Amino acid sequence: MTRSILRNSILLAVLLYAFTTFLSAQRLNTLYSFAGSDGAQPYAGLVQGSDGNFYGTTYQGGANGEGAVFKITPSGTLTTLYSFAGGDGAYPVAGLVQGSDGNFYGTTSADGGTIFKITPSGTLTTLYKFGGSDGALPYAGLVQGSDGNFYGTTYYGGANDLGTVFKISPGGTLTTLYSFAGRDGAQPYGGLVQGSDGNFYGTTELGGVNGPDPGTIFKITPSGTLTTLYSFFFIDGWHPLAALVQGSDGNFYGTTAEGGQYEFGNVFKITPSGTLTNLYSFAGSDGANPRGLVQGSDGNFYGTTFSGPGTVFKITPSGTLTTLYSFAGSDGANPDAGLVQGSDGNYYGTTYYGGANNVGTVFRLGVVRPCATCRPVSWR
Repeated sequence: MTRSILRNSILLAVLLYAFTTFLSAQRLNTLYSFAGSDGAQPYAGLVQGSDGNFYGTTYQGGANGEGAVFKITPSGTLTTLYSFAGGDGAYPVAGLVQGSDGNFYGTTSADGGTIFKITPSGTLTTLYKFGGSDGALPYAGLVQGSDGNFYGTTYYGGANDLGTVFKISPGGTLTTLYSFAGRDGAQPYGGLVQGSDGNFYGTTELGGVNGPDPGTIFKITPSGTLTTLYSFFFIDGWHPLAALVQGSDGNFYGTTAEGGQYEFGNVFKITPSGTLTNLYSFAGSDGANPRGLVQGSDGNFYGTTFSGPGTVFKITPSGTLTTLYSFAGSDGANPDAGLVQGSDGNYYGTTYYGGANNVGTVFRLGVVRPCATCRPVSWR
């Protein structure tokens, strides 16, 4: 009897180990490796369209080597919808947003930058070209406000050449809402999120009042009144590169690419009034230089780290972090954008390098969920 129990216990342990290893090995799938002519080096993440497919941009590659817009099915079939040619914009750093009209809107960064509209079938219209005084280099994507207009940021340009916040109508009429001056923030790299209060929230990579350009968090009204909510001071983070996400608790969550306890970046929470709490400091072995977050349907936040060659992680609202996946290069490397949770519950993203041709990938991460209908095995 004792031998039977021991044998069954050993068998159970072996099976559990094998099953866990299998799930871990199957957790991430490289859906597509870019080859250059179809796009290369996707800086930005993905957006799931109303048709169920995912849409995104590549910084380089395409037919003219100046970037592309693509569509990819959840199973990995990719279509290059548009290749930039210079006159219509080039080198898109940011991702896309689907407007209420069904079209996608985005930005390019070359020669000051442009704002464009593209249909799901690939017809592109340049809505606006920046000239410098109205902003330059829109590195971040757009967000459609509740008023139907799109809001975004530029990294340079404006009255002080330190970046702007702007509004643009779906027809292409642009209004510069705010020009950064330094102490209130400078050079916003990440985009905006509209809070439940109707205001927009964002970050600047540089500027602030606590030392040499640590970066800030700000709030801005739709009419352009800006409030600096927080200035970083290295130990609590340095150089926030990603947009914020508003959690279901009403607070905003984000990351800094550097700084923190170990100088590899932080995850933080900030209230709408500006009280900041550091949730986690990366130490290098668990990832370094984090990018943006998304709140999953389970209430946790999911994100990526860029360096080493990058990870995917989960973090609870209270700050407990789990590394879900570490890239190896052949499966992708250096994810420069956050994730999007698809309608199937899986998480989708891109890597800037790695893959079969070392010019980037699209991947899917399936998060293992507990079985709600399974019952414990009875051993005799």
